This record gives sequence, structure tokens and C-alpha cells, in this order.
Amino acid sequence: QVQLVESGGGLVQPGGSLRLSCAASGSIFSMYAMGWYRQAPGKQRELVARITNGGNTNYADSVKGRFTISRDNPKNTVYLQMNKLKPEDTAVYYCTADVTAVAGPDYWGQGTQVTVSS
Repeated sequence: QVQLVESGGGLVQPGGSLRLSCAASGSIFSMYAMGWYRQAPGKQRELVARITNGGNTNYADSVKGRFTISRDNPKNTVYLQMNKLKPEDTAVYYCTADVTAVAGPDYWGQGTQVTVSS
């Protein structure tokens, strides 16, 4: 069992930056992939970024060039660096862990709110 705890959300002005952190209670080294999803009010949850244990990454088109996902296996922590934030990035952001390459995330964090507003 892995528990994921996100931190780093908050209120930021358009064009600003935030770094989200996800601390895992267990080893993330054994996880096939770690990821970040988000859900805005009235919208479906969507994949933002994902990183495999081999270091391969993929991003939603809407965040490419602005967001960067990284993982620190010894610290059991995953990060999401978000730059040039836009109001449409406002959402609850969830950290996820995939045990295998199939069937999507097996574990979810409780979420952290990111609000981009002037």
C-alpha cells in the first residue's frame, strides 16, 4: 500500500510559478510510473504529466513547454514544476502512482488546490 500526500498548491497570479510535491509513504522506485492529474470545476479529470521509472515523460498538450515533472526516488517524492501559469490551469491537482503499465493509476493522493487568478 502506498499513500501519496501532495503539497505546494495555492493562489498565484497569471504568469507565475508553483512547484507541487508528492511525498509517498512507500518506495516509488518499484512503481512503473508516477503522475499528476487535475480536475477543474465542471470538467473531467485529466492527465497533466506522467513519468515512468525509466525517466520517460509525457504531458498534456495544454501544459507542454510550461510544466515539468520529475521524480526523486531516494526521497520517494515526485514534483511538478509549473511555470507561466494561466487561469485555465486552475484545478485540484492529484498525484498518482501506477504499479504496472496497464489499467492506469492504482493510487491517488487527496489533491491540492491550485488557483491562478489576479
